Amino acid sequence: MVRSSFPPPYSRDLADYGSVLRRRRLLVASCLFMGIAGGVALLVVTPKEYASVAQVQVLPTGVQDQVNQVSSRQREPLNLDTEAQIAHSATVASKAAEILKKPDSEELREQVTVDVPPNSAILSIWFTAGDPISAAAGAQAFADAYLRNRSLSAAQTLAAQMKALSTKLHELDGELGKAAENVATLPHGSAARVVAEHQQSVLGRQVYSLTLKYDALKTIAVTPGAVISQSRPPSAPSAPSVPLYLGSGLFLGLLAGAGAAFGRDRLDTRVRAAADVERLTTLPLLADIPLRADPGAFRELAAGVAASLGEGYHRLLVVELGTVTGGPVAERLGAALSHLAPIAVVTDPADRPDAAVLLLGLRRTTSTEVAQAVRRLARQGTTVLGAVTVPPTLPMSTRSMKQTA
Repeated sequence: MVRSSFPPPYSRDLADYGSVLRRRRLLVASCLFMGIAGGVALLVVTPKEYASVAQVQVLPTGVQDQVNQVSSRQREPLNLDTEAQIAHSATVASKAAEILKKPDSEELREQVTVDVPPNSAILSIWFTAGDPISAAAGAQAFADAYLRNRSLSAAQTLAAQMKALSTKLHELDGELGKAAENVATLPHGSAARVVAEHQQSVLGRQVYSLTLKYDALKTIAVTPGAVISQSRPPSAPSAPSVPLYLGSGLFLGLLAGAGAAFGRDRLDTRVRAAADVERLTTLPLLADIPLRADPGAFRELAAGVAASLGEGYHRLLVVELGTVTGGPVAERLGAALSHLAPIAVVTDPADRPDAAVLLLGLRRTTSTEVAQAVRRLARQGTTVLGAVTVPPTLPMSTRSMKQTA
């Protein structure tokens, strides 16, 4: 009975997946290079963009403003979120287009962004353009246009309030005149005169109150805010970002390289190195015979084979797979076994062997060929002890091998 003294078949673990990247390092390196080259190419062809900022301090105009609920983010009474939307509105964009003498205000809106720093009454107006001068001019134009629009809106609101008060005062003045004429026609001390005099007094107080409000509106000075930080031409482009493009290219290259490595490794079933035997075929690796093997390698191989076969007479079949010169290897193995046990090494399956060793030519043998050979030998009742790897060709003569044995 044949008993195995060789290690169990190869099993996969996490370290094996890392070895895939090492085996396919040229493919991974090529994908990495292509990814970085693609990032550099995109960096070169992508038009540069420059961003400039102008900061506006928003002040109460003196008329009714959009109030804000004070919170941890916004401690100012003005609603700066609303003001940011106004600064980005079509109305402000139209005024900015007039300042810049540009025909398309909607295109300008796509180039501007407005944000509000926390706990401030500041609007940061960013403008992006293809050159630094245009970026600075655009940011300043939107800041000025926003303040003009805010001042104009406040002035219109103030004028509307004053007009409404003036109209109300005119009506009350008419009613007060009629009340005075009515009082003059009534007899002194009569109840009707007392009522008329009271009505005249009420109208007089209303006229006085509205007059004070009207005078107060006349003294209001509209203060929309001020540009506290003028825009400046940026010294460097804001886009494209070198770290972003190169980092993305590196990441995509690494991802593509890993995918290509695992895909190629899965499709490529050739036994390229001795370590591939157990990984691809699950057969134990008995020995790796180099081009010029010393006799000690064959003695160790023969000792392991003899221990696996056990006592008694055995026939050991050496099966050659791949384009190799396997005859000398079989002869040297047979010579080494003859000193250990009564084991005959044969190369013909018709000799009814009870065990077999597969001789695999590196880079010439596939796992499919190995699996077919194992199944064929199993049908014949022959146990496969394992595999021995050899170079594709062995430039050794039979005579020289016998001499070294």
